[in-house]
Amino acid sequence: MTFPSPGLVLQGFTPPLRLADFKLIAFDMDSTLINIECIDEMADAVGRKAEVSVITEAAMRGEVADYKESLRQRVRLLAGVTVEQMRKVLNQRLQLNPGAAALVRACQTAGLKTLLVSGGFTFFTDAVRERLSIDWTRSNVLEVTDGALTGRMVDQPWGDICDGDEKRRMLLQTCADMGIVPAQAIAMGDGANDLPMMGAAGLSVAYQAKPAVRETAMVAINEGGLDRLLEVLR
Repeated sequence: MTFPSPGLVLQGFTPPLRLADFKLIAFDMDSTLINIECIDEMADAVGRKAEVSVITEAAMRGEVADYKESLRQRVRLLAGVTVEQMRKVLNQRLQLNPGAAALVRACQTAGLKTLLVSGGFTFFTDAVRERLSIDWTRSNVLEVTDGALTGRMVDQPWGDICDGDEKRRMLLQTCADMGIVPAQAIAMGDGANDLPMMGAAGLSVAYQAKPAVRETAMVAINEGGLDRLLEVLR
């Protein structure tokens, strides 16, 4: 079904829903909450953006069989990127996508907890968490030696890499910790690695997403900002 408002496509439910009926909203970061793919911009610092972005695009479209290995491959190409160059990406290139702050505020006002789950890196998710007062995050840690990336990631207590399966597991674990059922969660993303968590949530939202994600999501925001979700959640 097509919602009467242009650029907003709904399927599998009848709007509007009550925002207060949900207790958790989980966001992807790169190209969902923010305007860039951080890994591509970091690669630009060492002249490898074209090489890395081809792999990123394929991964987001679901054309990569082994997401973890594709991420390791891209991170290897980041060897030598300095922390200062990462800081420049954060300060000069990373911006919140339109409507991101308004949607997060509306959800927090309605009593929802917020979760940021990303195949990206703590260097950036920590900054976004602070900017938006997000409750919990899960993402990957880049290994740094002498102020520069080594081309490797650091294993964490929960595992090695935050991929689609880990995003789903974190969503379900957060629901369990909150004492809610997954049907009370919203999951929002743009790439194929967001599909597992979107499939587990009560409401799945695609934002300016890859075709496979748009076709699967209950809400597809194809034009405008993230806060267009509030047109169907009252």
